[in-house]
Amino acid sequence: MRIEANTGVFLEIIIYLIIGLSGGVLAGMFGIGGGIVIVPALIFFLHFSPHVANGTSLFSLLLPVGIFGALAYYRAKLIDLRAALWIDLGLFLGISGGALTALSVSPNFLKMIYGVFLLFISYRFIQPLELFLSRKNSTKAITSENVATNSVTNFDIHWKQLTIGLFAGVLSGLFGIGGGIVVVPALTVWLGYDQKTASGTSLAALLLPVGLPGVLIYSHAGQFDLRSAIYVALGLVVGALLGALFAIRMPSKIVDRFYGVFLFIVGVTFITGAI
Repeated sequence: MRIEANTGVFLEIIIYLIIGLSGGVLAGMFGIGGGIVIVPALIFFLHFSPHVANGTSLFSLLLPVGIFGALAYYRAKLIDLRAALWIDLGLFLGISGGALTALSVSPNFLKMIYGVFLLFISYRFIQPLELFLSRKNSTKAITSENVATNSVTNFDIHWKQLTIGLFAGVLSGLFGIGGGIVVVPALTVWLGYDQKTASGTSLAALLLPVGLPGVLIYSHAGQFDLRSAIYVALGLVVGALLGALFAIRMPSKIVDRFYGVFLFIVGVTFITGAI
């Protein structure tokens, strides 16, 4: 049961802030929403039901909690704004279907499939450096130097960006995550973005309240906690800025390796949670 004593309430608020801060650091570093940390933390530490944890996480991510982190990426010219808007459209369209599905069926099979996918993607980032670089150099990566030109000239990639957002939206509604855990790997592997530009673009896409349809669905079902979401959101704001500043200053090779390890851990978590 959730702590209700006066001293316990203060401790509970601290836990919410720490959860938000932890999710925010990962959000800023890797361009994710933070829900991949928030949902399991709410379930494990504060005994939320999975549905309430999903709804609470989506509500906390509804606010532009990554604004300062996104501004840090923008100042470093590591955001493709046009791509972010196409991804936003897909997120908005997909999240309702994911939320409705989450409330009606068990998503364990999808968690298993997605966990395997993340393990495969993580290998592309963790594998021996010479193999990794040879594969990345086989295609021209979208980086801070060519992102503006790419956005204007390559209109054929917009449907892919829309598809990425759509798939991310479905998973966002299903699992209460922001969608960046789908967007960043898809941008790097499918569209050839470098890691930092993919993270900045994803974080920018998550600034708009694209999760509103999912929040309304969970809210209508009584499956979210407003007070908890606000405290988590406060932690997210600070954490996202710290994570973004840390990622921007790190060498790209180190960011790649960190991201690979992160994806591996998340993939294993999804698979074990589905068993």
